[in-house]
Amino acid sequence: MSALIGMPQGAEWLIILAIVILVFGAAKLPDLARGTGQALRIFKAETKGLRDDEKKPATPPATGELTPADEDVAEGEIVDEHREKNA
Repeated sequence: MSALIGMPQGAEWLIILAIVILVFGAAKLPDLARGTGQALRIFKAETKGLRDDEKKPATPPATGELTPADEDVAEGEIVDEHREKNA
């Protein structure tokens, strides 16, 4: 079974090329190749960026003084003006 599935060789490449020319047309092949090249460059740049992100060390946690929550809270009463007018 593995002999049936393999890389094309020789004349098979010519047949594949002829089919591609028939499907896409000779005028569109340069644009197709250019687009494929740009897509590969973008893909390589993104994978390189991901590898670089993995290599960077994590930033250490921030150190500093924490203030107690009681000092930041303002005391007061919530008043609903709408209720007072209707009552």
